[in-house]
Amino acid sequence: MSPLGQEEVKKKVIAMLEQIYDPEIPLNIYTLGLIYNINLIPLGEQFICYIEMTLTSPACPVAESLVDQVKNIAYFIEEIEAVEVELVFDPPWSQEKLSYEAKLELGLL
Repeated sequence: MSPLGQEEVKKKVIAMLEQIYDPEIPLNIYTLGLIYNINLIPLGEQFICYIEMTLTSPACPVAESLVDQVKNIAYFIEEIEAVEVELVFDPPWSQEKLSYEAKLELGLL
């Protein structure tokens, strides 16, 4: 098992997701509320990371690129063996999913 616990590894995953930006809205995908779920499953010394995410629009022209960026975080976190991404559209993304910080930054408060 990793010397880091599940919560510490999850924090590392979130920190990496906060470095991936939506090309249409100048905010990261985590702050935008595009990440619905992060689940870490122990696998020997590492974890498999399952991420459920959505897009701001089902017709997003960079959908494949964003999913690939999320999958690639496994290369930057030694405790992660692989990242599996499930792209979902139910429930659909809406501005209600924005974090408080995102709403402030976008001038919605």
